[in-house]
Amino acid sequence: MKRHRMLDGMAIVVLIAYSWLAWSVQSQEAPIDPIYAGIRERGVLRVAVDPGYRPFVEERDGMLVGFDIDLARALAAELGLEVVFVRSGFDALYDQLTSQQADLIASALPYAPEQGYRARFSQPYFDGGLMLVTRADSAIGSLSDLRERRLGVILGSEADALARRFALSTPVTIYEADEEAMLIVALRSGAVDALILDHVAALGALSTGDLRIAAALSYEPYVLAMPASAFQLELAINRALQQLDERGLLSALRQQWMGAP
Repeated sequence: MKRHRMLDGMAIVVLIAYSWLAWSVQSQEAPIDPIYAGIRERGVLRVAVDPGYRPFVEERDGMLVGFDIDLARALAAELGLEVVFVRSGFDALYDQLTSQQADLIASALPYAPEQGYRARFSQPYFDGGLMLVTRADSAIGSLSDLRERRLGVILGSEADALARRFALSTPVTIYEADEEAMLIVALRSGAVDALILDHVAALGALSTGDLRIAAALSYEPYVLAMPASAFQLELAINRALQQLDERGLLSALRQQWMGAP
């Protein structure tokens, strides 16, 4: 009987200890993201960009312009921040995060999960993948419809590689050109039946209304990147992206910088 009372007493002590531990954990303040805390203290969002990829980022008369420049400014405004751009080569963009020179990358950056050890990523805001482009009155709806037809691609591009793989199993004539403009003229004149272009070029080709995107052939999401520890910044950026998208800003930027219909 005495042993039972001793065990009951120990059980009460253990329960009290667990209750105290649970209360102490719940009563603690939420963990702090030091990157986001620093941004809020400065009132400035530092954005790393590579000025070498139109129409996302380029330099005109010493000024940075482009889709990503406008997007970064809109995101900063949504968060109540100023924005400062940090110029960088594309290969050094992630280094700007790890060296604490920048808080965010906005530079037509493809999603790269292998960089997850030093960065975290926003939700995608653009698909840079390959598109099948045809004349608006064409019945072509997929690559399989191109059997015994003519397909235009940029020489040496990812589209060229895709077309060559496709040609291994399907008889198709591949027309190669050095410039997108030459391909678009060939499509409009009937010299080729379809083109494979990246999404940016495809949207630009659609601006006159006589061409259309028949199918998406690959998916390459463009994202914003931030330091791996910046979990609160990630939440804030994704929330702001969603709000801007709902207000039509992303489609307006596609129209402005890519001529998307």
